[in-house]
Amino acid sequence: MNNKNYDVIIAGCGAAGLYAALNLSRDLNVLVLSKRELTLCNSSLAQGGIAGVYDNPKDSPEYHKHDTFVAGGFENDPESTQVLVDEAYIDIEKLIELGADFDKCPDGSYHRTLEGGHGMNRIFHHADTTGLEIETTLLRNVQQLDNVEILENAVMCNAKKTETGFSILVLTNDNEYTTYNCRYAIFATGGIGRVYEYTTNSAIATGDGITIAHELGAEIKNLSYIQFHPTGFNNKHTRETFLISESVRGEGAYLKNCNGERFMQNYDDRLELAPRDVVSHAIMAEAKKTGSDKFYLDITHKDPEFVRNRFPMINEKLLEAGYDMTKDMIPIFPCHHYLMGGINVDTYARTNIDRLYACGECSHTGVHGNNRLASNSLLEALVFSRRAAADINEKINSDSGDLETYDFKIDNEAPHIPQGIRTEIRDIMQRAYFVIPDKEALPPDLEEVTKLKNFLCDGNFKIDRDYVEARSLTTVAYIVLKDAIEKLKSKEKMEENK
Repeated sequence: MNNKNYDVIIAGCGAAGLYAALNLSRDLNVLVLSKRELTLCNSSLAQGGIAGVYDNPKDSPEYHKHDTFVAGGFENDPESTQVLVDEAYIDIEKLIELGADFDKCPDGSYHRTLEGGHGMNRIFHHADTTGLEIETTLLRNVQQLDNVEILENAVMCNAKKTETGFSILVLTNDNEYTTYNCRYAIFATGGIGRVYEYTTNSAIATGDGITIAHELGAEIKNLSYIQFHPTGFNNKHTRETFLISESVRGEGAYLKNCNGERFMQNYDDRLELAPRDVVSHAIMAEAKKTGSDKFYLDITHKDPEFVRNRFPMINEKLLEAGYDMTKDMIPIFPCHHYLMGGINVDTYARTNIDRLYACGECSHTGVHGNNRLASNSLLEALVFSRRAAADINEKINSDSGDLETYDFKIDNEAPHIPQGIRTEIRDIMQRAYFVIPDKEALPPDLEEVTKLKNFLCDGNFKIDRDYVEARSLTTVAYIVLKDAIEKLKSKEKMEENK
C-alpha cells in the first residue's frame, strides 16, 4: 500500500475544511480530502446566508448572542457562543476580501435580510445561493495555494492514532488504497442527513467523520439534537429534499394549512418568524388537528418581480417542478436539515484526542444549543476552523522527526455488504425520531440498530464506499437513539422530582 506524509490532513472540502486550509501557515504541507466532486457538500446548499454583526451600529454581538440563546433553548455553551458573535466580523470581512459577492442596496451598503429567530436584519446573502457563493470563493482561493493539495473522490475509510499524529486510510476513485500520515488532522466532514428518508443534505452527508472520531475515542455530544427544517419542498420523489429557505418567510411569506389558512398565530407570537423547531412542531400539531399533511408557503401577495429577483434559484427549481411561487402556494413539510450535536470540541475546535480537531456541522461547539438559529451554521464553520488553524500554526513548530504509519489490513477477497441496510436504517430513524420522538418505538428500534451496527463493524466486508457509508449510518443512528433515550429518561426523572 502507498504511504504519503503531510503536516495536516483536512477531511472535508466544505466551508469549514477550505477555510481551515486558507488559514494554515503557508509553510505547512496540507492535504484536503474531498469525498466526491469538490462542491458537493452541505455548505454549497446553504441558501439563506451568513449571520453576523459587521459594520452595523444598530446591531450588536450581544443582540446576536441573545437571539442565538433563545433559539437554542438556552442550552448554548456561553463561551463558544460569545466567541461566535464577537468574531463574526473577522470572517465576514475576510470573505469580502476573498471576493465573496454579497448583495448590496442601491446606496452601495450591504443588504442584510431577516430570518426566523433574528431580532435584527443581520444576514449577509448572495440572492438565495449564499452557500455556493462562499464555497466557490473559498475553493478558488485554496486552489491558488502551492502548499495545499486537494484530492477529489477520496473516501476516508479509517483513521488510527500514532505517536506522531494519525494514519488515515483513503480509497480513491480508481479503487486504490493509500495511507496518508499527518501530524494534525481536522475533521470537517459535514452532517448525517442521509440517515433519514428525506433530508436537505447532500449525498455525502453520512456521518463518516463522526463515526471515525467515535472509533478513535473522541467524545460525541448531543447527537440527538437534530434540526428538522419546517419548509422542505414536499416533493417526496427524491431523498434529497429541496429546501425553501428561511429567508422566504423572512421576506413575508405565510404558512398555511390544508384549508389555505394561516395557523402560526395559534402556536407562537412570532408567527412565521418563530425558530425552526417551534415552526416544525406547530406543523406537526396542526397536521394532527386537521388530519392532513398538506401545508403551504405562500408569498403570492408580494411583488412578483421582487420575488423572482430575491429568490432566483428557488424560483427556477420550483418552476421546473411545476410551481410558480409568484402565483402558486408552495407545498412544504418538515424534513431533516441540520445536526447541532457532534464531535465535542473546545473554542479552538480541539477534541479530547490529541492533535485531532473538528469543525463545521460534524462538530459540537455548543453554540447552537438544542436548535440552531438560522444562518449561524456558515458562521460557525468559519470562526472555529480559523481558530483551529491558528492553534495548529502555533503548535506544529515544536514537532520534529519522521512520521509513523499504521499498517491497515485490506482483504481484497472480502464480500460486499448485503443490500438494504441503509434503507432499513432510514426507515427506523424516520419512524422513531422525526420532529416529535416516538417514545415507545425508541428502545426496540435502538436494539435493531445495534444489531445492524455490530453486524457491520464485527464482520469481514470489502472496505468500499458502500461499506463506509453503511457503517457510518448505523453508527450515528445508534448514537442518536441512545442519546435520545438517555435524554428522555433524564427529563422524566427531573419532572418526577419537581
